[in-house]
Amino acid sequence: MKKEIELKIPPKYINDYNFLVSASAKKLKLNIEEVSAVHTIRRSIDARSKNPVYRIKAIIYINEKPLEINKRIDFKSINSDKKIIVAGFGPAGMFASLRLIELGIKPLVVERGKDVNARRRDLRLIQQEGIVNPDSNYCFGEGGAGTYSDGKLYTRSTKRGDVNRILSLLVQHGAQQEILIDAHPHIGSNKLPKVVSNIRSTILNNGGEIHFNSRVTDFIICDNIIKGVVINNEQEVTADAVILAVGHSARDIFYLLNKHKIKLEAKPFAMGVRIEHPQALIDEIQYHSKVRDENLPASSYNLACQVDGKGVYTFCMCPGGIIIPASTSPGELVLNGMSVSRRDSPFANSGLVVSVEEKDWIDYKDYGVFAGLEFQKYVEKEAFAAGGNNQRAPAQRITDFVKGRISNSLPETSYIPGSISAPLHEILPIKIVNGLKEALLQFDKKMKGYFSDEAQIHAAETRTSSPIRIPRDSNLLMHTEINGLFPSGEGAGYAGGIVSAAIDGERCADAAVKYIFK
Repeated sequence: MKKEIELKIPPKYINDYNFLVSASAKKLKLNIEEVSAVHTIRRSIDARSKNPVYRIKAIIYINEKPLEINKRIDFKSINSDKKIIVAGFGPAGMFASLRLIELGIKPLVVERGKDVNARRRDLRLIQQEGIVNPDSNYCFGEGGAGTYSDGKLYTRSTKRGDVNRILSLLVQHGAQQEILIDAHPHIGSNKLPKVVSNIRSTILNNGGEIHFNSRVTDFIICDNIIKGVVINNEQEVTADAVILAVGHSARDIFYLLNKHKIKLEAKPFAMGVRIEHPQALIDEIQYHSKVRDENLPASSYNLACQVDGKGVYTFCMCPGGIIIPASTSPGELVLNGMSVSRRDSPFANSGLVVSVEEKDWIDYKDYGVFAGLEFQKYVEKEAFAAGGNNQRAPAQRITDFVKGRISNSLPETSYIPGSISAPLHEILPIKIVNGLKEALLQFDKKMKGYFSDEAQIHAAETRTSSPIRIPRDSNLLMHTEINGLFPSGEGAGYAGGIVSAAIDGERCADAAVKYIFK
C-alpha cells in the first residue's frame, strides 16, 4: 500500500532520510518498520514564519517496496528519408530535434553560433574586453541563452505540455535529480554545458545533423511553401519542413521574414533594469535571520505590482548570482543574470521591468511592425552610451534613483565589465522611470528592507521576451501564410523560458511530422 502525504521538515533534517521515515510514520500513525520507503515528489521552502521549513510532498510505501520506474527514453536511429530543418539550437531547437529523433525523422540543425565549449572564448571577450561577436555570445550558440545565463527551469506553462517529461530528459542527459522535485528547479551555468553537449551527442549518434557557424541568411520559398534555407549567403539546404527556433534576439530573422513579406505581428514585452542587492540582505529579509541555515539555499523573491495601469515585476531572479552582458551587437548594452549550481555569489540580482505596449512606442510608429523593436534598440543604445560606449553598465543606488540624484558612489557589483555612476532617472524613458520608482517603494512594503542604500540598479534589461510574434495557426502550429514553416519558442513569441520553449519545440516537431506525412 502507498499513501501520498505532506510533511514540514526543519532545514537541518532535510537530508536525513531516517528523519523523513520517522516523520512519515508519525504522521500516518505507523510503526517505523511499516514504512518501506519514502519517495519525495515535491520540495519547496516555506519562509512565511519566523523559522523557515521545507514542505515535502511524498509517497509513502507501507509494507511494500517501490517499483523502479524507468523514465528514460530509448532513442533509436532515424528510420525515414524525410528531414526537417531546425533553425536554432536553443531549448526549442534542442527539444524539437530530440523529439524528431524519437519519431524517426532526421533533424538537420543549423545554428548561427558555436558549440558550447567554443562559445566560452567569446563570452570572455565580452566580459573582459567589451567585444561583442554577433553570432557567438550569451544569447547565440549551442544551448541558446539559457546555457550560460542560469538554467532556471521554473515555468507556469503546465497546460501546454508535459513539464516532467522535459525535466526527465534533462536528467537523462546529465542534470541533477533534484530538478524533478524542487518547486523552483535550477541546473546552473556550470553544469548546463555538459547537459547540452550530451543532448548533441544523442542527436548525432542517432542520425541527426548539427551544423554550427551556420546563420540562416535567406529562405527558399515557392508558392507559399518553404523548401529550405540559405546558409551564410552561399549554401542552399532543402528539407520537408522548417522549424524556426532562433530565439528572441535574432532580429535579422525578423527583418528577413519581413523582406519576404511573411506576416509578423508586434507584441507587448517589458523593459527596465537589473537590480542587485547583497545576498545576505535578501536572506535576512526572507529567512528572518541574520544567519542563513547551511541547509537553506540562497533565498529568492518574486515581486509584482501595478503602477498607472502598467505591470511592474521582477523577472529571472538570480540568488547568489552575477549580472552578465547579454548584448548581441556592437553599440548596444543588454543585461541579464546567471548563477552557478551552488548559487554562492555574495550578490542577488533580478530583472526589474515595466510592461511596454503599443501606446509606449507611438513615437516609432513609422517603423510599422518593428516599432516596438526600435524602441527596444533605442533604450539599449542609450544604456551603451551612458556606460561609456563599452560594456560597462550605467548604475545608480536605488535610493538616489527614486530621489532623482546621481550616486556619488556605487556599492560593489558582480558585473565583471564594471559599472559607472549615471542618472538613470534621466536616461531611461519616463514611463519606465515612473513605474520603477513607485514599484521600489511598494516592494519595500512587501519585503521590508528591499528599498536599501545597499541596492543598485544597472541598465538596461530589455530582452524579457520578443517584441515580435511570428503568427501561426493555433492547431497546426504552422505559419498562417507559409506552409511547412513552424515558428517556435521565445523568438516566435510562444514561450518565456527554458522549459516552455522546450515544450513548444516538441509540439512543433509533432506538428511538422504530421504535416510532412499528411
